[in-house]
Amino acid sequence: MKRFHIHIAVDNLQDNIRFYSALFGADPTVSKSDYAKWMLEDPFINFAISARGVKPGLDHVGVQVDSDEELKEMNNRLIKVDLPAAAEQHKAQCCYAASNKYWVVDPQGIPWEAFHSLKTIPVFGQDTSIPAKAKSCCAA
Repeated sequence: MKRFHIHIAVDNLQDNIRFYSALFGADPTVSKSDYAKWMLEDPFINFAISARGVKPGLDHVGVQVDSDEELKEMNNRLIKVDLPAAAEQHKAQCCYAASNKYWVVDPQGIPWEAFHSLKTIPVFGQDTSIPAKAKSCCAA
């Protein structure tokens, strides 16, 4: 199963947690001093916000998958697009999770990731090997 992912950079985490909790009718699934995430069933989405000193607004979007097989399928789709800025990460550490990822930048310059989360980790992480054209949480 695939879950849509959106990550937004915010300037005030607590104000945004209050807003998105009201919007979704649920508290965050993960809440840290600089990050919050809602793993929602309705709508079926992984929605994350972070306050890490980057310009507020859309950070990146993506598709979260449940298995390595689904991740390979997503990567094959991205390869067919043949966009120049593509990157692969194994056991990336970002957003309080270790994940395998494939990154691409769409024609508008928005970074997209296809990822399979392997486990949670106690720190935000500092992986930076996403496409050079993209600026996101994981490319500080």
